[in-house]
Amino acid sequence: MIGRVFAVSAICLFSISAQAGGFSPYVDKSGNITLPEDFRKEMSHLGSWFVPEGGASGFHDVYTQKSTIEAFRKSGKFPDGAVLIKELRASESGSYTTGDNVSHATDQVKQWFVMVKDTKGRFKKNPVWGDGWGWALIKPDNKKKNIALDYKNDCLSCHAPVEDKDWVYTEGYPTLLK
Repeated sequence: MIGRVFAVSAICLFSISAQAGGFSPYVDKSGNITLPEDFRKEMSHLGSWFVPEGGASGFHDVYTQKSTIEAFRKSGKFPDGAVLIKELRASESGSYTTGDNVSHATDQVKQWFVMVKDTKGRFKKNPVWGDGWGWALIKPDNKKKNIALDYKNDCLSCHAPVEDKDWVYTEGYPTLLK
């Protein structure tokens, strides 16, 4: 019986590590990126942005693993396998005791952006991987599908101003500070 339990355990561990060679549980062996389930509970909040108008209006809350925060605080760099998730939520404004025109996030998620740090260039033939990251855009109607087709066309234009910061707007993430 112990041998069977060991064999089943070994198969399960092999299956998990077979995903991109053990690289990330959110990336399969072909480099397809998935949205981590229950990330709000399992990950740490890095910071938020508020965009008052336009197509990206609303609250942008950003999350990552606790181990990523620890590594970044030590080195000033995102470690291999780090996952950044930006959840974009609609907002509403109203008058409250704190003032007029106070905005808050609603339960309407517009989309998620997911970035996975890849210091080894694992997926050279996959067009959503490059410049040290895997890039994904996921919509609420299909949480399992990355609709970004080519990170150079779909993602870099928004991140170009922070190319010298590893493509990440770190000034909005006070949690990364020591």
